[in-house]
Amino acid sequence: MEFRLHYREQGPQNGAAGPERAAGPEGTAGPASAASPAGPAVSAAAAGPTGPDSPRPPLILLHGNGEDGSYFVHQIEYFSAHYRVLAPDTRGHGETPRGTAPFTIAQFAEDLHAFLEQLAIPQAILLGFSDGANIAMKFALKYPERIRALILDGGNLDPGGVKRRVQLPIEWGYKLASRFAERSPEAKRNAELLGLMVHDPMIAPRELAAITAPTLVLCGTKDMIRQEHTELIARSIPGAQLQILPGDHFLANKRPEAFNQAVENFLRTL
Repeated sequence: MEFRLHYREQGPQNGAAGPERAAGPEGTAGPASAASPAGPAVSAAAAGPTGPDSPRPPLILLHGNGEDGSYFVHQIEYFSAHYRVLAPDTRGHGETPRGTAPFTIAQFAEDLHAFLEQLAIPQAILLGFSDGANIAMKFALKYPERIRALILDGGNLDPGGVKRRVQLPIEWGYKLASRFAERSPEAKRNAELLGLMVHDPMIAPRELAAITAPTLVLCGTKDMIRQEHTELIARSIPGAQLQILPGDHFLANKRPEAFNQAVENFLRTL
């Protein structure tokens, strides 16, 4: 199947979406396609400097479950002054079709690899939020040479990393949606989305020792992820920095000033 990329261009100052256009490597105008297993047409917000002469690797923003790239509106605007910023919609989210491949974190990591191949990006900085952080970890473990740095915000290694009062309704909802999935497209979609939080990403802490890229791990003081679990992630990645910021799970969207400053301070160390 063809893997095609469509940009929703966003200006670095106001973040307003412009007309959609097809794009080739590193944002050059014109149609582009590349072979990819079961790859849907991926939609991505894009802003910032482009081209092979850009002094910094692109910053790829990976959103969470049930969201799309617009979650990072404050980061696209802020970081596009100095970075080429790309915020793709994950398979089955936003404007990216579901396709036929498995709906798993591992598949999303493969989709990300195809995305970077399509744009001829040899190495990138990945900033992932929630399930996006889980995608980033899976990607970094399989394609370490493609990672310049990792920023993991509110990720988890397994469902046990989520506070039980949050995880229990997710599990109930998954069982209910799964029961009606064959009869209802909406129930099937809900079952797939909730299934990501029930069955994925299943990364053993010892696996993280293989990550050698500079890494920043973040969470909120009132996060839905258990703080000791976030600390475990940071402790398991060699040399990782840990930042616990005031706020809940949605730091980048609700507390963008503090979040952006923490990320910028980290990026300055690269």
